[in-house]
Amino acid sequence: MNAALTSIASAAPAIAMLGMFACLIGGVVLIAKKRDRKKGVLMLVMAAVLLANVAIWTL
Repeated sequence: MNAALTSIASAAPAIAMLGMFACLIGGVVLIAKKRDRKKGVLMLVMAAVLLANVAIWTL
């Protein structure tokens, strides 16, 4: 694998974790403010999926 792909592969879990935290916070805000509960729950599910993906990538 060349150097460009190696650096992208090492940055992917960090980027996914940032996305997971953003989805987690956004989902909690949507549910807490009673704006759109369905989208809030979907964001929490997406955060869980991102966390599981990072766990699979790193183990």
